[in-house]
Amino acid sequence: MSGAASVVGAFGLLLGTLLAAGEVPDWPQFRGPGRDGICSETGLLKEWPESGPPLLWKLDGLGRGYSTISIAGGRLFTMGDRPTPEGQESQFVLAYELATRKELWATAIGPPHRDGGPRCTPTVDGDRLYVIGTDGDLVCLRTATGKVLWRKHFGRDFGGKMMSVWRFSESPLVDGAKLVCTPGGPEATLVALDKLSGKLIWRCAVPPLGPKGRDGAGYASIVPADIEGVRQYITVLGRGAVGVEAATGRFLWGYNKIANNVANIPNAVVRDNYVFVTTSYETGSALLRIRRKGTRFVAEEVYFLGPQVFENHHGGVVLVGDYLYGGSGRNKGIPVCLEFLTGRVAWHKEPLGSGSAAVLYADGHLIFRYENGLVALIEANPNEFKVKGTFRTAVKNGPSWPHPVIHDGKLYLRDHNTLMCYDVRAR
Repeated sequence: MSGAASVVGAFGLLLGTLLAAGEVPDWPQFRGPGRDGICSETGLLKEWPESGPPLLWKLDGLGRGYSTISIAGGRLFTMGDRPTPEGQESQFVLAYELATRKELWATAIGPPHRDGGPRCTPTVDGDRLYVIGTDGDLVCLRTATGKVLWRKHFGRDFGGKMMSVWRFSESPLVDGAKLVCTPGGPEATLVALDKLSGKLIWRCAVPPLGPKGRDGAGYASIVPADIEGVRQYITVLGRGAVGVEAATGRFLWGYNKIANNVANIPNAVVRDNYVFVTTSYETGSALLRIRRKGTRFVAEEVYFLGPQVFENHHGGVVLVGDYLYGGSGRNKGIPVCLEFLTGRVAWHKEPLGSGSAAVLYADGHLIFRYENGLVALIEANPNEFKVKGTFRTAVKNGPSWPHPVIHDGKLYLRDHNTLMCYDVRAR
């Protein structure tokens, strides 16, 4: 086993043990345990009622933000811009008791972001969690109390910068003893810190990748992978996709063709030594084969798909079996299924809602959560496009961009100030 498959495979063994013991695995970070949008739970509804799955509850008070939720240790975590007790708006990390929805603590970490609030989803690791504020505040907090244990600032500490105006959006990665993230600075494009102390382990200065895109960090989050015996951190920067050696921070490979000049957003998808990357704004998608040549690595293009075939704006793609599923088009969320290794289009259908769609896989099905509040259940079947139900969320406060989360048979959907919980357990 190699590549991201080894990472997800390890999670799979753990999840299988937990499920066999009747325990519900945590959803401790952006896009789940494997950072891939794959939920391991079973026993879920295979078809939704005409009115949608039952709404169990709504929780208000999260503030403005596109951050989704993390669930770990019986607690729910997220971020939001909301007023302080003194009436000044700030960017908060929030914790709730999952069973009662009682707010446990709220810690202000930095200034608010006037364009929609924070994007980062907290990364939970044991008794600590890690967040990145839109202003570049990298903060480690105690999960039980919200106490700040250490903090850094992307700009002041690492010369960091974003490729464009929507500010820092990454969800940080914890990998073993390291906390890894992307300040985007010329001398510290990626950095690894000791997760307990915040002490710098290494910094990577990514060299010029090519003319496309812009300097600085992109909006994607890092995906770890083991490729040909070397653990790598793979992400999409302002200038394109890169791989960095996990142990040393050495730059391994880069790919400029996938970059655009506005915003490179979706996470990479990795299997074995293949890396799928996609961006919007009339760019497209590519599958790369990462090969080792002595001490060097190269990224060979297996195929490139133009934007008319597939371009994911944001909302991500999931790899299920040998097929990729996701929404295509800038602000469109057109349902598309692609064969992973060839790029062949299995199906390409009219969008069910409007705007981009965030995608989650669970129990043989895809959940497409559209910007306009429509949520669709689609069978994950490359041979047939089959919609198994749709509904509109009970609350609509703004663009519905936060990714859906399933935990313990419940579907969680955030819409800025409100978190909604739906029962999707099969009866």
